Amino acid sequence: MEKNELYPIFLKVSNLNVLIVGGGNVGLEKLTFLLKSSPNAQVQMVAPEFLQDTLDLAQKHSVEITKAEYRKEFLKGKHIVVACTDKVEVNEQVYHDCRERSILVNVADNPPYCDFYMGGIVTKGNVKVAISTNGKSPTTAKRLRQFFEDVLPENIDDLVKNLNAYRDTLKGNFEEKVEALNEFTKGLLDSKPKKSDQ
Repeated sequence: MEKNELYPIFLKVSNLNVLIVGGGNVGLEKLTFLLKSSPNAQVQMVAPEFLQDTLDLAQKHSVEITKAEYRKEFLKGKHIVVACTDKVEVNEQVYHDCRERSILVNVADNPPYCDFYMGGIVTKGNVKVAISTNGKSPTTAKRLRQFFEDVLPENIDDLVKNLNAYRDTLKGNFEEKVEALNEFTKGLLDSKPKKSDQ
């Protein structure tokens, strides 16, 4: 059976410089999901034309809009790049330029030209669940996202905050603290009410 070998990480994109190349529907989608998860992300978008919805969204956040054709000079100081133009040759050029500079790059709808995928995300307060199908099925990731949005209790953030406060009161070494937290949380999986009880 094929195995997903991706390594998940959670990036502080408010501390990183992100470039999105493309101003069409896919660019808007990538920007929307990025800002939904990380409203303070530092983003520059480059394209000859932009949708009005993109311009409106950019104005509400820290998004720099640059009306221009892509040039490799736009990569200076960037940490992460998403290429989503409607021109295959431009997207592939972005990919090769990024690889030469050791910049992480994602070419939309082209898995071989991706260092990372932008998966489904569920956020409830401090709890964030990211879902990947190894670039095989965004539709499945979407359905799983909907499932986790439904199954994770709305008050899970209260649990996280309470556990954080409890952890700060614990004495002893690392192993003893882990054991105490494991004991405290062992009923967590059984604590969500069934649909019929809600």
